[in-house]
Amino acid sequence: MEIIVVEKSPPLKGNVRINGAKNSALPILAASLLGTEDIILEDVPNLRDVGIMCEVLRSLGSTVEFLDKDVVKINSKNVNNYVTRYDLMNKMRASLLVMGPLLARLGKSRSSLPGGCAIGTRPIDLHLKGFRALGAEISTEHGNIEAHADKLIGSKIYLDFPSVGATENIMMVASLAEGETIIDNAAMEPEIVDLQNFLNKLGADIKGAGTSTIRIKGVEKLGGTTHQIIPDRIEAGTFMVAAAATGGDVVVENVISSHIKPVIAKLKEAGAEIIENGDSIRVIGSKKINPIDIKTLPYPGFPTDMQAQFMALMTLCEGTSIAIETVFENRFMHVDELKRMGADIKIDGKSAIIHGVDHLTGAPVKASDLRAGAALVIAGLVADGTTEIENIYHIERGYDGIEERFAKLGAKIYRKEVECS
Repeated sequence: MEIIVVEKSPPLKGNVRINGAKNSALPILAASLLGTEDIILEDVPNLRDVGIMCEVLRSLGSTVEFLDKDVVKINSKNVNNYVTRYDLMNKMRASLLVMGPLLARLGKSRSSLPGGCAIGTRPIDLHLKGFRALGAEISTEHGNIEAHADKLIGSKIYLDFPSVGATENIMMVASLAEGETIIDNAAMEPEIVDLQNFLNKLGADIKGAGTSTIRIKGVEKLGGTTHQIIPDRIEAGTFMVAAAATGGDVVVENVISSHIKPVIAKLKEAGAEIIENGDSIRVIGSKKINPIDIKTLPYPGFPTDMQAQFMALMTLCEGTSIAIETVFENRFMHVDELKRMGADIKIDGKSAIIHGVDHLTGAPVKASDLRAGAALVIAGLVADGTTEIENIYHIERGYDGIEERFAKLGAKIYRKEVECS
């Protein structure tokens, strides 16, 4: 197997360009099932999850062709399969996002329960609630979910929690439903706005994305378009935290600063200097890292996907920091790995109390999920000695060539093949 080896590194310096957003590319790829003409997507990140979603599309009857590393051409005119294969669903939770488009296009959809990161319970009941409200009949048995609708009719849907996936799935299926659908307490993430913009380019009539109320007027059919995926705000935040942790000076390019306001605010509190300049952000780290408190919340609050990376930074603060996780109950699995490196962290329910230490020490660690893996890379950059990270397939789900890109900033990081124990 392959591992990522990280040695204590000098302060990171240089420029890094942020790729297209994984959490935007996946729903947009799923939404391409709704189109009946050629669709060209640009700035598609070269990630394991994207590859799986492309496999899902092909298995359903779409043609998928990469015109370049980050440009993909899709045609779903002849989609005729409504069953998503178990082996693909089991690899990635986002594969659930094809249920809505298939229900809208074919009137039925069947899949198994999805897989993905084991960061806590992420029920699909809100997805199914939305489908039912639009007129679908749902059956769940033996780990399979089947949805069927002779006709989809617009409805008013209130989400008990502003679920990103449920908001996206309902937007997609409602785009071809008869009449108007209103989603209240909708998720407000930038990726929702990107999906709205993409669907509207196909011919949909959707307004309100980015607010808590989204209105969708159904249309008869959707066509094709060319669309550029927005920059990945979590990847941008990861490199920014790494720059601050190492006391570096890094310019993060191709970033929308309004998408990461909480990240910028907390890095400033920690003592980093942040200089915004159009679509780039310069992060200059401080020798002294101030203690900070974070509390994860749905957008526009502090993103749960940045909690682990910030915790790696907090281990070096001069004082005590607190991280409160309100979104996923199992998102502290990286704590034990950071403690193996010398971190002083105590868990109390949904809170982690982090007492800053003089230094971390490299150790063999395992990535328990995608963002935990990124946190261990950051910790490895500042830890004395060598850190060896296993289970790097988690990291590959959200970061393209992470070791090469960090190495260009001066990090001592590389891949290494080792024998499985």
